[in-house]
Amino acid sequence: MPERPRYMISVAAEFVGMHPQTLRLYEAKGLVRPGRTPGGTRLYSDADIERLQLIQRLTTELGLNLAGVEHVLRLQDELGRLQARMDRIERELRAEISKVHKSYRRELVLYRSSQHPAPRS
Repeated sequence: MPERPRYMISVAAEFVGMHPQTLRLYEAKGLVRPGRTPGGTRLYSDADIERLQLIQRLTTELGLNLAGVEHVLRLQDELGRLQARMDRIERELRAEISKVHKSYRRELVLYRSSQHPAPRS
């Protein structure tokens, strides 16, 4: 379950090689949304760690500023939502096609031409 919050900020920061304050800044900018315990402690999921690693690649390797990172992440999130929607629609269409194919089998009637009578047993 990659969405399950499990890592405290110090552990998450160590995983991605960032300072905990950087993670707080990214949260303040809405780039990452860690879970919270009832006491308010931030907990990062595996998906959050992957997102932080992506942010790091975008800023260090591609030289994007945080506004650019925000735009890329927004597009990536939208792409994910659209992919999930397409997958759902495809499953629904496949189920409908299967129902139609089953109805064909029930309605199928063999036709025998009068020129070629059926073989007799």
